[in-house]
Amino acid sequence: MSVTGDTPVPLPAKRRGAQLVMLAFAVGIVMAAYANVGLAIDGEVPAGMLTYGLGLGGLMLLAYLVLAKFAPWADPLILPLVTVINGIGLVMIYRLEEGGSELASASTQLLWTAAGIVMFTVTLLVLRDHRTLQRITYTAGFVGLVLLVSPLLPFIGQDINGARIWLKLGPASLQPAEFAKLSLVVFFAGYLVAKRDVLALASRRLLFIDLPRARDLGPVLITWAISLGVLVLQKDLGSSLLLFGTFIAMLYIATQRISWVLIGVLLFVGGALVAGQIFDHVQVRFRAYANPADPELFESGVSYQLMQGLFGLGEGGILGTGLGQGHPELIPLSFSDFIFAATGEELGLTGLMALLMIYALLVERGLRMSLAARDPFSKLLGGGLSFILAWQTFIIVGGVTNLIPLTGLVTPFMSQGGSALLANWILIALLVRMSDAARKPPPQAIQDEGLTQVLQR
Repeated sequence: MSVTGDTPVPLPAKRRGAQLVMLAFAVGIVMAAYANVGLAIDGEVPAGMLTYGLGLGGLMLLAYLVLAKFAPWADPLILPLVTVINGIGLVMIYRLEEGGSELASASTQLLWTAAGIVMFTVTLLVLRDHRTLQRITYTAGFVGLVLLVSPLLPFIGQDINGARIWLKLGPASLQPAEFAKLSLVVFFAGYLVAKRDVLALASRRLLFIDLPRARDLGPVLITWAISLGVLVLQKDLGSSLLLFGTFIAMLYIATQRISWVLIGVLLFVGGALVAGQIFDHVQVRFRAYANPADPELFESGVSYQLMQGLFGLGEGGILGTGLGQGHPELIPLSFSDFIFAATGEELGLTGLMALLMIYALLVERGLRMSLAARDPFSKLLGGGLSFILAWQTFIIVGGVTNLIPLTGLVTPFMSQGGSALLANWILIALLVRMSDAARKPPPQAIQDEGLTQVLQR
């Protein structure tokens, strides 16, 4: 057997085995939680436990095999971490379905998970080198903008729960903003790599801050205008905050200028406050945030969902009521927008902190990969994708706990729905692809390791 510098050498058998053990442990945690729900509600292990267990385990085994074949040097922790989050989401949706929530469907969510694994696989198969995305920088930006504004189109655009963020495609609905965020991050990364030297220039120093030149404010102002347009026209505070925050974060990563962050915060807060004075739907959100216990807002339904979520979190306390022993079905949309609050009622603060630590560890692995990347585009793209995951989690958790105004975003990998789950599995595939490239040893090291493996045989 000959070994060349182009021959991909897989991870050592022990590390590959450890990765598989972690994945099996993640599936085991999910199945233990699933059994706990059945025992609490009916006093017996759920009849479909084997079906769900084999389904989830089979899907994650497929993802593992694809990863081992086409991204052998990728971070081994990413897939097990996502499996735990996705699996706990499935368990909570099943629990809500058993508790009487008519719209919750664990079987449907398992099918969406399968579709997400397919998208994960296709992304790894098609995108053998993520750096090729830099060639379509402006195409990605155009596609992202089209997806972002497409719900405004007549006939196919759909208004649900006061926000026009859906496309009606026959019997199914699609939330294009979930896919737009990926296209726009690719655009931001490519654009900022090309323009970062210009954007890093300073005009003058104010106190301890180096201010950028006035003529370089164009990209920030354009992104700000687009994000406010989403807020005003689509009534979507979540996507607006996610879009602008991601751009400012990536701008800071590219230039290392804290002044861009301060300018971005001032622009968004100022724009949101002005919109709150002019547009009723924005004003209502701020009123509910400022005083959710207001009897008028509660009785009219404006703050009812938020207050029910806060009541559920309070009922859960430190350790929670236990899976299957609370009443999270009383929270409106507890299977989607408020699944974090539903989980908090039954797992308590302890369970929520464990989930947040898993999210934090997943983001940390993405940022570690970004630091290890060998080219500026990969560093920015990896940092942007990791920030999206962290920022979206913060926005929805902050909204549910009333730390910030409530938005229309969902908890990544946990909330029921197809658009967000598919987009997030594509995001994970991109991180895995970049992680494989960043962790892969130089050609000579690969050749030496390959020769060692041949000699050991």
